[in-house]
Order: sequence, then structure tokens, then C-alpha cells
Amino acid sequence: MFEPENNPLNNQVQSDVRARFGASGEPRVTAVLGPTNTGKTYLAIDRMMGHVSGMMGFPLRLLARENYERVVAIKGADKVALVTGEEKIIPPNASYFLCTVESMPLDRKVAFLAIDEVQLAGDPERGHIFTDRILHARGYGETMFLGSDTMAPMIRQLVPGCEFISRPRFSRLSFVGSDKITRLPPRSAVVAFSAAEVYGIAELLRRTRGGAAVVMGALSPRTRNAQVAMFQSGEVDYLVATDAIGMGLNMDVTHVAFGQLHKFDGRKRRMLTGAEFGQIAGRAGRHMNDGTFGTTSETGQFTAEMVEAIEGHNFEKIRAIYWRNSELNFGSPQALLRALSRPPPAPGLLGMRLGPDHLALKTLAAEPEIRATATNADRVRLLWEVCQIPDFRGRSGGQHVNFLSSVYRAIGAGGVLSDDWIARNVDRMDRTDGDIETLTGRIDQIRTWTYISQRTDWMRDAVDWRDRTRAIEDRLSDALHDRLTQRFVDRRTTALVKGMKSQEELVTSIEEDGRVKVEGHFVGRLDGLRFREDMTYGLSDGDLARKAVRGAAQAALKPVIAARLLKILDAPSGDFRLADDGFILWQGRGIATLAPGRDILSPVVSPVSSELLSAKDTAVLGGKLTAWLSAHLERNLGPLMRARAGASNDAISGPARGIFFQLAEGLGAVARGDVEALVRSLDPKGRKALAAAGVRMGTKTVFIDAMDKGHGVRLRGLLWANHHKPTFGDARSEISKRIRTLIRSGPTIALAAQDPVWEDAFCLACGYVLLGPRLLSCPRTEILASTARKLARQGVFSPTLELGRLVGGDGDDLVGVLLALGFQSEESPDGLGFVSPQRARRAKPENRSNAGAKRRSKTSAQRHKAHKGSVPAVDEHSPFAKLREIKFPQKGPK
Repeated sequence: MFEPENNPLNNQVQSDVRARFGASGEPRVTAVLGPTNTGKTYLAIDRMMGHVSGMMGFPLRLLARENYERVVAIKGADKVALVTGEEKIIPPNASYFLCTVESMPLDRKVAFLAIDEVQLAGDPERGHIFTDRILHARGYGETMFLGSDTMAPMIRQLVPGCEFISRPRFSRLSFVGSDKITRLPPRSAVVAFSAAEVYGIAELLRRTRGGAAVVMGALSPRTRNAQVAMFQSGEVDYLVATDAIGMGLNMDVTHVAFGQLHKFDGRKRRMLTGAEFGQIAGRAGRHMNDGTFGTTSETGQFTAEMVEAIEGHNFEKIRAIYWRNSELNFGSPQALLRALSRPPPAPGLLGMRLGPDHLALKTLAAEPEIRATATNADRVRLLWEVCQIPDFRGRSGGQHVNFLSSVYRAIGAGGVLSDDWIARNVDRMDRTDGDIETLTGRIDQIRTWTYISQRTDWMRDAVDWRDRTRAIEDRLSDALHDRLTQRFVDRRTTALVKGMKSQEELVTSIEEDGRVKVEGHFVGRLDGLRFREDMTYGLSDGDLARKAVRGAAQAALKPVIAARLLKILDAPSGDFRLADDGFILWQGRGIATLAPGRDILSPVVSPVSSELLSAKDTAVLGGKLTAWLSAHLERNLGPLMRARAGASNDAISGPARGIFFQLAEGLGAVARGDVEALVRSLDPKGRKALAAAGVRMGTKTVFIDAMDKGHGVRLRGLLWANHHKPTFGDARSEISKRIRTLIRSGPTIALAAQDPVWEDAFCLACGYVLLGPRLLSCPRTEILASTARKLARQGVFSPTLELGRLVGGDGDDLVGVLLALGFQSEESPDGLGFVSPQRARRAKPENRSNAGAKRRSKTSAQRHKAHKGSVPAVDEHSPFAKLREIKFPQKGPK
């Protein structure tokens, strides 16, 4: 509390009064009313500086601090005081006081007194404070009320003799309609009325414009100052705010866009009034600079009447304001409650609904223990002062009242708050970890303790606690500013946008690893002959900044690409590689890919699409790589390429040419049944030509020998996938995986039940035959078939270790492979045996039933599955039973 001060300059004061107002000394009361940007606050400060002392009340702590610093610059720090609920700087000889309206020390006599934003007397929450100041706060020389001209009727009614001064707006305010948030001009403020909406808009602006500053009433003043400074400095060009910006924050905003038209006012969701829209829209334009306002396209439009009212600053006058009795009775809690509930004394004054302090008093006064202790004026006054501790969280309800009860009890028990109790509450707030919501909650709580620490009579060492709580609030505020900046500002994008706005050439550099930087920020990578733009810096496709960044990068890359293209055209064949995914690589970077050609052995080379290559450059590169690929295929698939040539060799017979053609189309292997007629028609010369070309005639396949090595398998798989799968690009990883499996596993491969389906044609093109549960290379398949046929010539035969080694699996795998080769199972004295298909047909014609035919028409995998479910029981001592327990080695002779 503040004690009355005996002013030693009394004679000078009286002289000042007489000089200004005549011998009568009547104080002058002036109402300076008008829209935003009229210089009302500047006028008031200028008037105050002409007096020996003064006091101004502002609606926000932020505004009080801002104007405190302005007056300090004029009068010096030793003459100026700052008084808010959470901060008090009062030099011993202070003459000028900058305060929040609630914290004005009205028992201090000053020559000049001003109240800012007096139209807030119509606010249901805080209006009674402004009304009380209008009625009772006076400077003994001059009093000035500042605000909207909507308050003129009420001031005229309540303050007879008040002089009215109308201040026109310095600049013009114009409506420009509706637009998308992503298309708003720089230096725009987007206004919304919930934290979720503010954060959503800020996130959108981060992705599309590099970022935005955030200003909300829930932020601490230090955090709001830091966010505003970021906007003022031009680090970001956009501001997203609640209606907190409507209360006199001075910023270089040229356009205000309303992202919402409705807000929740504590009781209901309602549309803003015209005066509220005008107060917020008026932030656009500063001093002589014109401003604009509008809505976002996601919000809707203003009515024509509303636009006219905002542009003309013509709003419905305030006809009633809120009032609460300030002449309180501290005889008892009940007497205090009755005084607070006293009805308004005059027309136009509305009784304030129960405020948070009034509700807290009503709740605490009902507690028997508190009622028993509040038995004298001092204790009732203490109870009321405790109830006025703000709930900065604004949503804790009963928790806040419980806290107030604890504070009152603690002071009542010990005269002051215990240091240990304060420390337990304060220290748990001293943490800067957590997200935005967590930090905001901690700041709200520590602000409560900062407010309490201003009461020197409640603490043993209030100054120390004040310093501690302010330090914690500062740390939390700085951390919150950092979190907001990290979440809603992409510093790289903002730097790029600022560089573009400077209208100078953007500085671009290319590092050895291909990283491309514009204005020192990474924007993409040079990958082979392509510029891969980094899409994480948030600029949208249609954004001018992104076009500028892309243009700068491409301009810098063109000479690099030209030099790189020359290197590629002069590069030896060893510098190129055909990868498993079908890309042709140069120095490990993809520069072209394969596409289907006129036949399977003639794929088309398609250079990668690049904005940095002209059509002529692309054609030249395609020619170079086509020649390389042809030589590469000839070098690694020579027998196959010669087979293709044999298909057009008129010197050999037609059947031989037909077989060569089928082998070329099949990439070196075809099923024997597909060329059986041609084989039967071969003449000796044709057979000799085929044998000379490495063609082997097997019972299951006809194949070109010596082509089942690793690199040959890889190329054959890629060529088949490229020719038969036009969507090869969508299945590159699966094709690559299967090719690697074939190369790694050798001549025999086990197939697991959960494996994807293997296509017979793909396997055969790679030189493998699908036999039930195994894949066997063509040479291994023919060796196995030949060995089994020799055993079958002697009659029913049992599986042998030699057959198992050829298959490379366990006994069940061997059974499945033999069934897939066409051998038939029969029971024998030693258990399960097998006979050749021919003998089975001769000995058991009755088995050629429809069911048997259907069974043989199944795939080899299905036949093996059916067999495994129908294997007859065998003697556990038989050789076949032992065979089933053996795991055969994967490798073996071809």
C-alpha cells in the first residue's frame, strides 16, 4: 500500500495551477476521444511532461512498461516509477508514475492524471475499475481521459464540465475484402480468438511464409515483447494475435486480417461488436501510413454496414458502464459482501456481476475456520486483499480458491508467509523444459507469486522473493519465446525471403558433397544432373520467394551441370554402372533409367528429367548411355546376344533359328515343352550350331549354359522386369530384393510359405526353375532329373542322399521337388518310393482319372502341399524315415 505524500513543491504546484486555470485553481478535466492512431497517448505524455508530477493508468502491464521507458528517456530513471500488479520500480524522488489502471496509487497527489482506453468501462470483467477511475481519480491540476468516442455520452453524464477534444485518425483505414491466409501481404497481422486457432494459423504461415510472431494475452509481457520485437525487426513479416493487439500496442502493421469473427467472452460465444472490430482493425497503419483490413477466406465477409462503420470510425455509443462500490465496510466478511453487492447509485451504471475476487471472498467467508478468524477490520481487509490475488491461469477455478485459502491461513498463523512454504511453491516452477502449453502454465503460476512478492507486509524478505520470482519468470519467458520461435518460425525461409526483398542477387554456393546453399541456407542438393529441392523450408509452389530461391539455385547450377555433362560424355565405360533398381549410375548418382524397347534385349535409355538440361543435352546424353548399355550387355551377356544373332542367321535351318529366337526372348532359358516341336525337327547342322552357342537340351528346359553366374542373373532379371513390367519403377525394391536372393543363394533356393509369389517366367528368365518348395538353376534341375531317371529305370526307388544334396533341402523338400518333376509316389517295402511318370502311366492306367488329371494340373507348390498332407506312415527304422531327418547342404555339384 502507498502512504500519502507531503509534496515539498507545494508553492510551485499552486503557482502552476493558477497559471493554467486562473486564480480559482479549478482543475481542468479533458476527454481526448477518437479512433486508433490519433496520437492520444503521445498527447497525454506531452501534457504530463509539462507538469511537475503526473500519473497515467494503462489497461495492460505491457503498455505501462512501454510508456515508462519512454518517460524515463525524457526525465531520467530517478524521476519515473513503474507500478503494476507484478512489478514496482519506485525511486525515492519519483514524480511520474506509469501504472496499470488497477495498480494506480490514488492516495498519491499528482498534478496530472490520465486514464487510457476508458471505453473499457463497458467491459463486464474489468469495467468497474475504469468507471471508478473516471468518477474518482483526478490530478489536482489536470485530468485527461483517453479512448474511443463511443464513451462521450457516459463521460458527459458522469463528469459535468468535462472538455471534449476529438482527435482525427492520422491515416486512412480501408477495407480490402477477403483473401487466403497464404496470400496475405507482408506486415500483416492475423487475428483469432483462441490459442488453438492462433497456433494453427501460425503453423500455416511457417510452412508457407517462413513464420510468424505470436501475441496473446496469455503470454507473459517479456515473451510478448520478444515476439513483437521479432516482428518489428523484420525477422518475420507476419503476426498472429488475439485481440490483445487492440490495446495500444504500437507495431508496424499495414494490414489486419480477421481469422475469426466470434469469440467466447467468458459466458457465451458471440460476434465482436463494431467498436471491438474497429479497435483491432485500427492497428493497421501507423502515424501517416495508411492501413487496410479484411477477413481471411476461411472466415467469411463483413457486412457492408460493418465495413462502413469501421472505415468511418462510427460505432454505437456506450450507454451503460459497469460499476462496483469502492466504499467498502471491513467490519466483517458479511458486511464486506453487502458493501460489494450495493446497487449502482445512478442511471447508466450497471452492477458488476460477481468477479473472481468477489466469488473467492464469498466462498472463503463460508468456511467456518476463516469466518472465526476474520473478526476485526484488519483481518477482513487481509482476507479481501488475498482474494484479489489474480488467477493468471484463468481456468483453475476451485484450485485457485484453495490456494487463496492457504495464503490467508499461512499469514494468519505466522504473521507472514513461511519461507519454506514459498520455496516449495516457487522452486517447482523453476524449470524450462516442456512444450509451449507447459511453459505457459508455469509462467501463469510464477506470475501469481511475483504479484504476492510485491506485498512487503506478507513476507520476511519480499525484495529477495521478488527478485527470485522475476528471475524465474524471465527464464520461463525466454524459454517460451524460444519454443514459439522454434515451432512457428523457419529462420532459413525468413532469411531467404528477406534476401529476395532486398532486390539484390541471391548469393548461391555449391559444396563438394553437392549441397546447394542460397544466402548461406541449405535449399537442396545436386544429385547427378538433377537439383533435388529441399522441401522442408516451407515455401509453397506458387510462392514468389520459392521461385526466386529456385531460380537462384538453377542459375548457379547451370554452368556446373554443363561441365558435369562434358565429364559424363568423356567418361570411360568403367565409370558407369547399372544398379539393381534399373538406374544407370555415374559416380554413384542416377543419371538415367531403363524403359521398355522394341524387344527385351533392346531397352530404351531414358535420362533423368532435369530442368537444368536442354532437350539437345538430353538427347546427346541418351545416345552416350545407349551405346554404353549395348556394350555392357554384349560384354556380360555375350552368349545371349549371339543367340539373338543366330535367330536371323539364314545359314542354319528354321527350327534352329526358332530355338535361338525363343532363347533370346526368354533371356537364355525356355521350357522344353515350348520348343519340343522345334527340337524334334532339328537337323544335324542345326544341332551343331546350337551346341556351339552353348545351348543345352534338357528334359525340363532348353538353356544357354554358363549364364547363371551372379552378374548374368542380375542383368537378366533387370531386363525381364523392365520389359514385362511397365510399372517397374513402382516395384524396384522388390525386384532388387529377388535378384539379390538369386545371386546370394546359388543354384538352389528354399521358398518360405510367407514369401510373395514368384513368377515362373521371371524365374526362368533368370535361369531358374520353380519346383515346388525350391528354386533350382537350370543346370541343377537337369542334373537332378537325370539322376532321378537313372534310379527310376531300376523300378521303384527311395530318395537318396545324393538326390537330397542336389536339392539342398530336407526330406520334405526333396519329396516336393520330385513330385514337381513329374515323378509319382508309390508305397514300397521300405516305405514311400517313386517311379518315373512313364512307368506310372503304363502300370496304373486307372490313375488317369479326372481327379488325377486335376491334381497334376496344379502348380508344383500346390502338389507339394497336397503330398505333404498325404504321405503315408512309414516304419521309423526305414531308410526313408532317417532321410527325412537330414538337412542337406545348400551347395552341391551342378
